Amino acid sequence: MTIRKTTLSAFIYPTIAVTALAWSSHGLGQQGTNVNDGDWNTYYGGDWAHRYSPLDQINADNVSELELAWSFSTENFGTTVDYANPSTPLEINGVLYANIANTRNVVALDATSGQVLWLYRYDEGDRYDEAPRKGPGRGVAFYANGDKQRVIDISPGYQMVSLDAATGVPDPDFGENGIVDLFVGLRNADDPRFPYPDIGISAPPFIMNDVIVVGAAHRTGGRPRAKYNTKGDIRGFDVHTGELLWTFHTIPAAGEYGYESWLSGNAETGNSGVWAPISGDAELGHVYLPVEDPTGDYYGGDRHGDNLFSSGIVAVDVQTGERQWHYQFIHHDIWDWDVPNAPIIADLPNGRKVVMSVTKQAWIYAFDRLTGEPIWPIVERPVPQGDVPGEWYSPTQPFPTRPAPFDRQGFTEDDLIDYTPELRAMALEAVQDFRLSEMIFTPPSLQDHSDGTRGLLSLPSSTGGANWEHSAFDPETGIVYVPSRTQLQVLALAKNPDSDIDLSQGFGVRAPRIQGLEIVKPPYGRVTAIDMNSGEHLWMIANADTPERIANHPLLEGIDVPRTGIPTRSGVLATKTLLFIGEGTGGAGASPIFRAVNKETGEIIFELDLPDNQTGLPFTYEHDGKQYLAMFVGGSGNPAQLVAYSLP
Repeated sequence: MTIRKTTLSAFIYPTIAVTALAWSSHGLGQQGTNVNDGDWNTYYGGDWAHRYSPLDQINADNVSELELAWSFSTENFGTTVDYANPSTPLEINGVLYANIANTRNVVALDATSGQVLWLYRYDEGDRYDEAPRKGPGRGVAFYANGDKQRVIDISPGYQMVSLDAATGVPDPDFGENGIVDLFVGLRNADDPRFPYPDIGISAPPFIMNDVIVVGAAHRTGGRPRAKYNTKGDIRGFDVHTGELLWTFHTIPAAGEYGYESWLSGNAETGNSGVWAPISGDAELGHVYLPVEDPTGDYYGGDRHGDNLFSSGIVAVDVQTGERQWHYQFIHHDIWDWDVPNAPIIADLPNGRKVVMSVTKQAWIYAFDRLTGEPIWPIVERPVPQGDVPGEWYSPTQPFPTRPAPFDRQGFTEDDLIDYTPELRAMALEAVQDFRLSEMIFTPPSLQDHSDGTRGLLSLPSSTGGANWEHSAFDPETGIVYVPSRTQLQVLALAKNPDSDIDLSQGFGVRAPRIQGLEIVKPPYGRVTAIDMNSGEHLWMIANADTPERIANHPLLEGIDVPRTGIPTRSGVLATKTLLFIGEGTGGAGASPIFRAVNKETGEIIFELDLPDNQTGLPFTYEHDGKQYLAMFVGGSGNPAQLVAYSLP
């Protein structure tokens, strides 16, 4: 197995890259620049995960004049054509750094033209073939210290590479010939039934204070291949040498804090990694870890107890990996409501210094980022108990009291569509053989229960609420803009004969529909503006127009259907003057429309027709006096491409 950089000299332009990459370091991070310089230096535009830029050349008065500046197709890269790249490139001093193609190549592009400057190509053989997280990934990380600039990336086969930012050549002083094998040192990594450990990552690593923090992801856990699984330990590495500095056990070992929360299954249970991006406060030296649930997603009969540190936030010291504080959002997660994005760090206009998590379960959990004390009370309340054989249920769960949920929680008869009495009756009939969720945290049930039910209808689904597309936070106002989806899910458990786990997600049972119509009331996708100074909701709009399949449905003839939105992964971006909203992918009816919205009111100002659907998160940068608005698009059968817009 090898990893190698392409030797095609035509892909390397050192004279361009060298002149473009001469920066000084910046105190807010280690990328040598930040959004205040007009750049987009990390996956979220900064260590604090705001997805915000103060650029205002593109504003409400001229946004309608946007035109395509350039495009870059990924069609001829990779071993197969990639149709939906979810990544967000970085832009630093006129150079874009991105992941492209199914093999996650790293490419440097001229930010004003899309011209290729250099390309680094992975070739991992069967290690790639067995990888749980293939594809383009979500992006790279960047490090700058004086004349030293590096692009740090993690391959589908879970190897970390450090590349010279000017040439794309691996750093010979980092690891072994520029590469660190992340399989080394894993717990529960050796299982003779499988050729490689079940671990990888799609998110970029996080760099702060000369430390690279690396997360961990696994195969999706609805139907685990085994109850014994690789543990998702989080590790810190020296940015210069690749030396391992520390390891944080998200599943505590015997004698460690939190071990007592595992009443059974601690030794064999895996996962509880951090598949989402990470954020950090360089001045405090704290890194904030959004930890996911353990194996498996919907059944915890092999792991009784609260299962720290799963499904919550953990603050660790970036130099030592020592836990500073933690808060578990879900005790014994059996809903796959893992934390899907990096915590937002903010100095609010009201003086509070906070960190907040935007979650699948449609809550924002807000804390003092130094102490971990909740900004508003989070109350333990009794929750429904289930009847799945062998399962363990937490008697209570944490309920944030503010802000209010930004999307639907629970599913009862009151949530069924009722455009007409006939539709209402049909909806009631459609749910007769399912259990309904009297409230959030109603647990999954059996697919073939003796009471005749076929599972639980649940909201939010395991894809949110919010998800990896995150939100946008305006540091000037303290307002966060959260995209979310309302997608009914069936939680039905059955035995998977190919696994030794007793129960997992069942096959063959889908959420009922009425002649193609969702049975849950709209909106199906939305964006909500929330003032984090007060916790008050300011406005909410649907993320898209009503799809034709709903607007022109025969059962709705003559009915004025409100703007429904669509249950997709909408990407949002905030600038000094505007909020941008894409329709994303992942749901029926998504269109290639990109909207500019008034941040104060939610009023749509302008609609831009993209060449394809937004798949990567939108970002913005300025170079040579011109502001660009860019994103990856695809998802409709055309090769993924990166598009950049600017004013004439």
